[in-house]
Amino acid sequence: MTLDGISLVNFKNIEEATLHFSPKVNCLLGDNGMGKSNLLDAIYTLSFTKSFTGAPDTLLIRQGEEFVSLRGEYTRSGVAETVTLGMKRGKRKSLKRGGKEYGRLTEHIGLFPAVVVSPSDIDLIRGAAEERRRWMDMVISQSDMRYLDALVRYAGLVEQRNKLLRDGSVDHFLYEAVEAAMEMPARYIHSARREWTARLTEIFARRYEAIAGAGCESPALGFRGSLDASADGSLAALLDGARRHDEIVRHTSVGPHRDDIDMTLGGMPIRRTGSQGQCKSFTVALRMAQYEFLASATGLKPLLLLDDIFDKLDARRVERIMGMVTENQSFGQIFITDTNRTHLDEIMSRRGGDYRMWTVDSGHFTPTHTDKS
Repeated sequence: MTLDGISLVNFKNIEEATLHFSPKVNCLLGDNGMGKSNLLDAIYTLSFTKSFTGAPDTLLIRQGEEFVSLRGEYTRSGVAETVTLGMKRGKRKSLKRGGKEYGRLTEHIGLFPAVVVSPSDIDLIRGAAEERRRWMDMVISQSDMRYLDALVRYAGLVEQRNKLLRDGSVDHFLYEAVEAAMEMPARYIHSARREWTARLTEIFARRYEAIAGAGCESPALGFRGSLDASADGSLAALLDGARRHDEIVRHTSVGPHRDDIDMTLGGMPIRRTGSQGQCKSFTVALRMAQYEFLASATGLKPLLLLDDIFDKLDARRVERIMGMVTENQSFGQIFITDTNRTHLDEIMSRRGGDYRMWTVDSGHFTPTHTDKS
């Protein structure tokens, strides 16, 4: 899959822009705050209907304007596709594929896969468990619609149970009805997460060694599921045992919404012992493993968005990453941002191949390299 071109109106600091891309490598150069990452975010938003920064939809609209419009022209499995997203302040966003509006935005997830590597990925290591659950859910949902449905259903039921707890309900039958409905989606979520983590770990270890070099510390991922604490693997037993505690704190304290992933390097928690370079290599390897998983699961090569990829990495690791993504046929179209043109020019001239380059200044994009080399 490739993104052949994109048109933006009033997206963040970009008043209006139309760009046509190389099917291989696309480079965006400029100082911080000029709009490089905003373009990557626009591409991501067309895939996921929301920003990779977690910003609310209203902050996607350029300051002082009333609407935002995105249009992406794709080639997907050899077929031309158009995706448009529009939103006005105070109105529901509109997402269309081929001119036809989706009934539910979730129907779009996974059809135009993308993987973004950004400085905020450090939150996967050092952030709260919620960050890692969000990551698991985002990746698995792109290849398993049943998982996404289970997530939506489970979240709604947890909120129903929390409402009973907040209201001080003592109706045992109401609790039983809600908790019985939670069981099936909870088990599916638990099983899918455990299977995914095991599958990803093997890919991840390979990618980390390719970045850090042979003989590096061994990285590992370990799924920590709430249902593992249940003697019979059921959610019902956990909920029943936690009810008195939950009535005091007024929220549901056990279940898949409390799952986590342990991330270690050389047997030690990387969040505590990892250097900046090790943590950056670790998160890049996680994203590369995510890419390989999605390519295999969906049959499409996702768009790879590398935002400020070179920060906190030494020259050898940068070269290994660039070699991995530009020389390996398993990777497709790539978008890269950087502040140092000399740095990126040198890398691309050594790698060769088809690439395009723009300088970015206050939301304006000026082509500086469009030829095949």
